[in-house]
Amino acid sequence: MKILIVEDEIRLAEALGQIMKEQQYQADLVYDGSKGLSCGLSGSYDVIILDVMLPGMDGFQVVKNLREAHIQTPVLMLTARDEICDKVKGLDQGADDYMTKPFVPEELLARIRALSRRQGEGTSEEMRFGDLVLNLSANDLCCGSKSIHLGYKESEVLKILMGSSGKIISKDTLISRVWGNDSDAEDNNVEAYISFLRKKLFFVGSAVEIGTIRKVGYRLEEMA
Repeated sequence: MKILIVEDEIRLAEALGQIMKEQQYQADLVYDGSKGLSCGLSGSYDVIILDVMLPGMDGFQVVKNLREAHIQTPVLMLTARDEICDKVKGLDQGADDYMTKPFVPEELLARIRALSRRQGEGTSEEMRFGDLVLNLSANDLCCGSKSIHLGYKESEVLKILMGSSGKIISKDTLISRVWGNDSDAEDNNVEAYISFLRKKLFFVGSAVEIGTIRKVGYRLEEMA
């Protein structure tokens, strides 16, 4: 399971990351709302743990923006205040669950498992963008009657681009999401996989292209 933890209390964030690691989950830690939103928009996480009080952008606005971008990743919100109005606001903005600090790790893990199961029940087996269909179980990319199999990292890169609704995704974001923060991957690794994907898009005859925004990143574009 892949978890995004958005928490500005660094010690708590690291403790949560350790709890996830002990469960064999992959956890990415970010410490402000704007970065949390950027990561969440990738659509590559199974669950997002989101603090309410964050610098840059609070958790309410983060989850609101995620839902407006049609990102349906389950969100578990954390708050230091046990106030009904906060819980109602968070749920109204699109959060799936709510916990008040301090909390027991076992309860947190149980809620994460429940959210993950709920996500699995409602998750489509495919992603679409323009004339492309990506089969998530087989990693097959289809356009009309033509299809081609994608390697694991090719599929992960394309999933992030397809899930971003045409927004620009940076190389750093792709490295973090696909290779992991502790990897030795560099920009040329990303460039190589973008090249592989472009060739496969050409092979299936898609009108979708991977656009390069110089010094910023990549995004999917539909050509007329």
